[in-house]
Amino acid sequence: MTPLVLLSGWGCDARLWQPLAEHWPEGLAISAPDWPGYGARPPLADPGSLAELAEAMDDDLPADAVWVGWSLGGLLATALHDHLPAPRALVLLGMDERFCHEAGIPPTELADFRRAFERAPEATHRHFLRWQLAGEPDPRAAHRQLRGLLGDEGGADRATLAAGLDQLAGLDNAGRLARSPCPVWRVAGDRDPLLAPALRESADHRLIEAGHCPMLSQPASLAACLAGIAGGIAP
Repeated sequence: MTPLVLLSGWGCDARLWQPLAEHWPEGLAISAPDWPGYGARPPLADPGSLAELAEAMDDDLPADAVWVGWSLGGLLATALHDHLPAPRALVLLGMDERFCHEAGIPPTELADFRRAFERAPEATHRHFLRWQLAGEPDPRAAHRQLRGLLGDEGGADRATLAAGLDQLAGLDNAGRLARSPCPVWRVAGDRDPLLAPALRESADHRLIEAGHCPMLSQPASLAACLAGIAGGIAP
């Protein structure tokens, strides 16, 4: 079975994936490396540089694995195809070719969020961690679970968070995905408030009763979905 590399999104380090641990089938190799600037990993000299990011993540993103990029992690994993050998397959979880969409999160809303982050980064980060859970069946329980995993800080460097907001605003992977050197699967929670309805409905796999953070609300379904993708790829 092809290994899986799990890549977190904006504001959350790799501890976010811990709820899936008890649901993986036996024999499946899982890794969840932190991005630079998250967890105990030092930030890049230039947190916005994709070339520096590729160099730092080279050993963590093997070409014989399936890369699973959640949210901003999906944008970054796709963009790194310009710098690293392509994986066996790419899974975009809660993400499409770009972040902003008029029927999802419009550019004006992200611009407001970026201004709020400049004024009060810690409070804005905490607000986002709660806000992204609006589509889960029990947002309060999901928030308690998230705080239990990450604490209030989320384990992220401030400059890395600022660069991540720039990437959410500016990265457009339409061309990269159109000429992708590997298969691409799109997986979405059927109640994800950050995705436009058309993108949720057109996903290759939709997770029922899940929002933007299915690793919290539907870990068994998400693990089964990802294991199925990995298991269906020829070694």
